[in-house]
Amino acid sequence: MQMLMPEPQIFVERTLALIKPDVVDKEEEIEDVILRSGFLIVQKRKLQLSPEQCSNFYAEQYGKMFFPNLTAYMSSGPLVAMVLARRNAVSYWKELLGPSNSIKARRTHPHSLRAIYGTDELRNALHGSLNIFSAEREIRFMFPEVILEPIPAGQRARDYLNLYVNPTLLAGLTALCKEKPADPMV
Repeated sequence: MQMLMPEPQIFVERTLALIKPDVVDKEEEIEDVILRSGFLIVQKRKLQLSPEQCSNFYAEQYGKMFFPNLTAYMSSGPLVAMVLARRNAVSYWKELLGPSNSIKARRTHPHSLRAIYGTDELRNALHGSLNIFSAEREIRFMFPEVILEPIPAGQRARDYLNLYVNPTLLAGLTALCKEKPADPMV
Protein backbone atom coordinates (compact mmCIF):
# COMPACT_ATOMS: atom_id res chain seq x y z
CA MET A 1 0.00 0.00 0.00
CA GLN A 2 2.85 2.43 0.76
CA MET A 3 4.19 1.96 -2.75
CA LEU A 4 0.87 3.10 -4.19
CA MET A 5 0.43 6.05 -1.85
CA PRO A 6 3.51 8.25 -1.35
CA GLU A 7 3.99 9.85 2.05
CA PRO A 8 2.46 13.31 2.26
CA GLN A 9 4.98 16.13 2.30
CA ILE A 10 4.62 19.76 3.27
CA PHE A 11 6.06 22.28 0.85
CA VAL A 12 5.84 25.71 2.44
CA GLU A 13 7.39 28.73 0.80
CA ARG A 14 7.57 32.27 2.10
CA THR A 15 7.41 35.58 0.30
CA LEU A 16 7.39 39.23 1.26
CA ALA A 17 4.32 41.38 0.74
CA LEU A 18 4.34 45.14 1.19
CA ILE A 19 1.27 47.32 1.38
CA LYS A 20 2.62 50.62 0.06
CA PRO A 21 2.06 54.03 1.71
CA ASP A 22 -0.87 55.21 -0.42
CA VAL A 23 -3.06 52.16 0.38
CA VAL A 24 -2.14 51.48 4.02
CA ASP A 25 -5.69 52.56 4.91
CA LYS A 26 -6.93 49.51 2.94
CA GLU A 27 -4.81 47.13 5.05
CA GLU A 28 -7.75 45.13 6.48
CA GLU A 29 -9.38 44.62 3.07
CA ILE A 30 -6.10 43.49 1.52
CA GLU A 31 -5.33 41.14 4.43
CA ASP A 32 -8.76 39.59 4.05
CA VAL A 33 -8.06 38.85 0.37
CA ILE A 34 -4.64 37.42 1.32
CA LEU A 35 -6.13 35.07 3.93
CA ARG A 36 -9.01 34.00 1.67
CA SER A 37 -6.41 33.14 -0.99
CA GLY A 38 -4.86 30.48 1.23
CA PHE A 39 -1.92 32.42 2.62
CA LEU A 40 -0.84 32.43 6.23
CA ILE A 41 0.49 35.75 7.52
CA VAL A 42 3.55 34.57 9.45
CA GLN A 43 4.81 37.99 10.51
CA LYS A 44 3.55 41.53 10.10
CA ARG A 45 4.76 44.96 11.02
CA LYS A 46 3.98 48.56 10.19
CA LEU A 47 7.01 50.77 9.60
CA GLN A 48 8.22 53.83 7.77
CA LEU A 49 11.42 53.59 5.75
CA SER A 50 13.87 56.42 5.23
CA PRO A 51 14.88 57.27 1.65
CA GLU A 52 18.24 55.57 2.35
CA GLN A 53 16.54 52.37 3.51
CA CYS A 54 14.34 52.42 0.40
CA SER A 55 17.46 52.84 -1.75
CA ASN A 56 18.98 49.77 -0.09
CA PHE A 57 15.80 47.74 -0.42
CA TYR A 58 15.41 48.56 -4.12
CA ALA A 59 19.16 48.41 -4.89
CA GLU A 60 18.51 46.30 -8.05
CA GLN A 61 16.55 49.22 -9.50
CA TYR A 62 19.41 51.70 -8.97
CA GLY A 63 20.23 53.66 -12.12
CA LYS A 64 16.77 53.34 -13.65
CA MET A 65 14.84 56.51 -14.48
CA PHE A 66 12.10 55.87 -11.92
CA PHE A 67 14.47 55.07 -9.02
CA PRO A 68 14.38 58.55 -7.34
CA ASN A 69 10.57 58.65 -7.58
CA LEU A 70 10.33 55.09 -6.24
CA THR A 71 12.45 55.83 -3.16
CA ALA A 72 10.56 59.09 -2.53
CA TYR A 73 7.19 57.30 -2.86
CA MET A 74 8.16 54.35 -0.66
CA SER A 75 9.48 56.66 2.08
CA SER A 76 6.50 59.04 1.90
CA GLY A 77 4.54 57.32 4.67
CA PRO A 78 4.08 54.15 6.67
CA LEU A 79 3.84 50.78 4.96
CA VAL A 80 2.88 47.30 6.11
CA ALA A 81 5.37 44.47 5.64
CA MET A 82 4.14 40.87 5.84
CA VAL A 83 5.74 37.48 5.49
CA LEU A 84 3.26 35.28 3.65
CA ALA A 85 3.48 31.48 3.64
CA ARG A 86 1.84 28.75 1.61
CA ARG A 87 2.77 26.26 -1.05
CA ASN A 88 4.35 28.12 -4.02
CA ALA A 89 3.88 31.43 -2.17
CA VAL A 90 6.03 33.53 -4.51
CA SER A 91 4.18 32.56 -7.69
CA TYR A 92 0.71 32.67 -6.11
CA TRP A 93 1.39 36.11 -4.60
CA LYS A 94 2.65 37.43 -7.95
CA GLU A 95 -0.48 36.03 -9.61
CA LEU A 96 -2.72 37.69 -7.01
CA LEU A 97 -0.87 41.00 -7.48
CA GLY A 98 -1.13 41.10 -11.27
CA PRO A 99 1.12 43.17 -13.57
CA SER A 100 3.30 45.84 -11.94
CA ASN A 101 1.69 48.56 -14.04
CA SER A 102 -1.74 49.11 -12.49
CA ILE A 103 -3.15 50.62 -15.70
CA LYS A 104 -2.18 47.48 -17.64
CA ALA A 105 -3.46 45.33 -14.76
CA ARG A 106 -6.93 46.90 -15.05
CA ARG A 107 -7.02 45.88 -18.75
CA THR A 108 -5.50 42.40 -18.53
CA HIS A 109 -6.09 41.27 -14.91
CA PRO A 110 -9.09 43.30 -13.66
CA HIS A 111 -9.50 41.24 -10.47
CA SER A 112 -5.85 41.51 -9.40
CA LEU A 113 -4.89 43.54 -6.33
CA ARG A 114 -2.90 46.08 -8.34
CA ALA A 115 -5.84 46.62 -10.70
CA ILE A 116 -8.12 47.23 -7.73
CA TYR A 117 -5.85 49.29 -5.47
CA GLY A 118 -3.09 50.67 -7.72
CA THR A 119 -2.99 53.99 -9.53
CA ASP A 120 -0.23 53.68 -12.13
CA GLU A 121 3.12 51.96 -12.75
CA LEU A 122 4.85 53.60 -9.76
CA ARG A 123 1.92 53.72 -7.34
CA ASN A 124 0.92 50.08 -7.80
CA ALA A 125 -0.24 49.60 -4.19
CA LEU A 126 1.64 46.39 -3.32
CA HIS A 127 5.04 44.75 -3.60
CA GLY A 128 5.85 41.11 -4.15
CA SER A 129 9.16 39.29 -4.32
CA LEU A 130 10.29 38.21 -7.80
CA ASN A 131 11.62 34.80 -6.76
CA ILE A 132 12.57 32.70 -3.73
CA PHE A 133 16.03 34.25 -3.47
CA SER A 134 14.80 37.84 -3.49
CA ALA A 135 12.05 36.81 -1.06
CA GLU A 136 14.68 35.60 1.43
CA ARG A 137 16.72 38.81 1.02
CA GLU A 138 13.66 41.05 1.33
CA ILE A 139 12.28 39.19 4.35
CA ARG A 140 15.65 39.55 6.09
CA PHE A 141 15.64 43.26 5.23
CA MET A 142 12.17 43.93 6.66
CA PHE A 143 12.41 41.41 9.52
CA PRO A 144 16.10 41.28 10.52
CA GLU A 145 15.34 39.10 13.56
CA VAL A 146 13.71 36.31 11.50
CA ILE A 147 15.47 32.99 11.05
CA LEU A 148 14.88 31.53 7.61
CA GLU A 149 15.62 27.85 7.72
CA PRO A 150 14.64 25.43 5.03
CA ILE A 151 11.82 23.16 6.10
CA PRO A 152 13.11 19.59 6.08
CA ALA A 153 11.24 17.02 4.04
CA GLY A 154 11.62 13.34 3.27
CA GLN A 155 14.58 11.58 4.86
CA ARG A 156 15.92 14.80 6.44
CA ALA A 157 12.60 15.29 8.26
CA ARG A 158 12.54 11.66 9.48
CA ASP A 159 16.16 11.94 10.67
CA TYR A 160 15.37 15.16 12.56
CA LEU A 161 12.29 13.63 14.18
CA ASN A 162 14.18 10.44 15.18
CA LEU A 163 17.18 12.33 16.52
CA TYR A 164 15.55 15.24 18.38
CA VAL A 165 11.76 15.09 18.65
CA ASN A 166 11.00 11.42 19.34
CA PRO A 167 13.49 11.00 22.25
CA THR A 168 12.19 14.16 23.92
CA LEU A 169 8.56 13.09 23.49
CA LEU A 170 9.30 9.59 24.71
CA ALA A 171 11.07 10.85 27.85
CA GLY A 172 8.33 13.39 28.58
CA LEU A 173 5.43 11.00 28.03
CA THR A 174 7.15 8.25 30.06
CA ALA A 175 7.64 10.66 32.97
CA LEU A 176 4.01 11.74 32.65
CA CYS A 177 2.79 8.12 32.77
CA LYS A 178 4.91 7.33 35.84
CA GLU A 179 3.71 10.36 37.77
CA LYS A 180 0.04 10.29 36.64
CA PRO A 181 -0.77 13.89 37.66
CA ALA A 182 -4.36 14.89 38.38
CA ASP A 183 -4.18 17.67 35.77
CA PRO A 184 -1.60 16.64 33.13
CA MET A 185 -1.96 19.91 31.22
CA VAL A 186 -0.45 21.81 34.15
